[in-house]
Amino acid sequence: MPNFSPALRGDGHGNYRIHLIGNSGMSSTLGAYLSTKLNLPHIPLDEIAWKPGWQRTQDAEFREKVRTLMAQDTRGWIVDGDYRALGTLVPDTATDIIWLDPPLRRYLPRLLWRTFMRLLGLRSSCAEGCVDTWEEVFSSQGIVWFCVTNHGTARTKYAAWLTRMNVAAGGKMARLDESRGELARWKDDLETHLQQM
Repeated sequence: MPNFSPALRGDGHGNYRIHLIGNSGMSSTLGAYLSTKLNLPHIPLDEIAWKPGWQRTQDAEFREKVRTLMAQDTRGWIVDGDYRALGTLVPDTATDIIWLDPPLRRYLPRLLWRTFMRLLGLRSSCAEGCVDTWEEVFSSQGIVWFCVTNHGTARTKYAAWLTRMNVAAGGKMARLDESRGELARWKDDLETHLQQM
């Protein structure tokens, strides 16, 4: 059973630069939770990467916007997501990397439910002005297809990161599998850590 104490390393001076990663759409809830608990800005990359009408932000503009947001609070930030266009900008400067890695059988129903709620207009889209449509969502360009086909690729990529940066070996990265109760235990450790601060 993994030991997540302390839940966050930080920089040793009470500052936290947290990078949340996983398959698409998995980390926004945890990002909002951490933002509230730590009083740090939450930076969801999807909101920056997409312009109205599902137009992608140009890579140079995207990187500059993310750099600017990361520099706004000297106490740190919570970056939610991982885009190839950013290179290693976020993980290299993070004090903590949290990999949310539930099995697809647990993750996919949540994705489908969230997508369905967006299609009905009961939940906001991932970026302003980006409207989900039935035709797009379930196409080969849509979020459902991307998440299913990207699941194995993301796991391979982040498993390689974990090999280099595992917190159990003194690194800064932790893997959380919610199906094993690891996310709940990690949150408990975080609550204990915050009470002791």
